[in-house]
Amino acid sequence: MRGRRRTGSGPGSWLALGTEIAMLGVEAQMVIGERMALMMVGGPKARREARRMVAEKVLAAGQAAATLAAGGTPRKVVRGYRRKVQANHRRLTKG
Repeated sequence: MRGRRRTGSGPGSWLALGTEIAMLGVEAQMVIGERMALMMVGGPKARREARRMVAEKVLAAGQAAATLAAGGTPRKVVRGYRRKVQANHRRLTKG
């Protein structure tokens, strides 16, 4: 008898998606805190970060829509957001 092939629609995939979403929330909160601290200090670096933040959000939303329109999964969208959030965290904490 053949083993069952995973389709990505069982309870395990929903649990994995839920975990990814929870991690995105935690990681995003860290970046929000880092950005708030930067904005409180002010100056040209804070202004650049504010502009960058808005541009990133618009671009990320467009990429998410394109991923879904092309048949991508919600999990793929969440992974894309997580990569961006993690990159922001690294950038904001390096210097």
